[in-house]
Amino acid sequence: MFDVATRTARTVYETDERLFEAPNWTGDGDLIVNGDGVLWALPADGTAAPEQIAITGVPSLNNDHVLSPDGRSVFVSANDFHLYEAPLRGGTARRITSNNGQMHFLHGVHPNGQMLAYVCLQPLDGDWWASATIHEIRRNGSDDRAVTTHPGPADGPEYTPDGAWIVLNTEQFEPGHAHIGRIRPDGSNLEQLTFDQRVNWFPHIAPSGILAVYLSFPPGTRGHPADRDVQLVLVTGDDWANGTVVASFTGGQGTINVNSWAPDSSAFAYVDYPTEQERNA
Repeated sequence: MFDVATRTARTVYETDERLFEAPNWTGDGDLIVNGDGVLWALPADGTAAPEQIAITGVPSLNNDHVLSPDGRSVFVSANDFHLYEAPLRGGTARRITSNNGQMHFLHGVHPNGQMLAYVCLQPLDGDWWASATIHEIRRNGSDDRAVTTHPGPADGPEYTPDGAWIVLNTEQFEPGHAHIGRIRPDGSNLEQLTFDQRVNWFPHIAPSGILAVYLSFPPGTRGHPADRDVQLVLVTGDDWANGTVVASFTGGQGTINVNSWAPDSSAFAYVDYPTEQERNA
């Protein structure tokens, strides 16, 4: 847990028995994480161990899950490559996407709760990233359309709190190198926001709209692999080119795939995956 005011991090839960990934932060003080293909809830203050959320009618889940603005539902990406909506505290899931041959990976929910932003993958000859574009779709499964038209790869689309922009990471600015950018939901005004040599993924805007954090990999990294020397970079205002590195550790895939800001923007959660040498230090 990284506290913005004190610029310090503390461990709220640790285990070597299950791979937990991608925390969300609920309005009533829980973290929602993926572990072994299901969702778990644990208090953000670490006062209790994770408890499984009983969701039915959905295959095993990957680590892309986002809460609805009203806090009643969670939108999830399943390993059948479809998107589902389920009650946050458990119940029967409803499939959103149709059987169109695309792979769907959710990352953003519009502030109005009715539009979702996801990554559409159409692999070619075993290459998952042959075409990775950002799409919008309505919560009811209608009006699926492309936001980015470049074949990609692009990932991590997330709406700003006012719904005016979708922030994302994309290789459209520099092939083979992911930078943070933003685009209007109608597909216009694509802008580059980071310009450094590191490979930057998964931008997350705080509810206040004043702060953001993103995950930064070493130069030359392809995709968002696990177990790398990564950094978390804190951005204030719109000054993306001058973010501050606030954490350096072993992580990557699973660390901060989805928005994990506290509702009051005072802190964000992330997952550190220390090596055996680091654990024994």
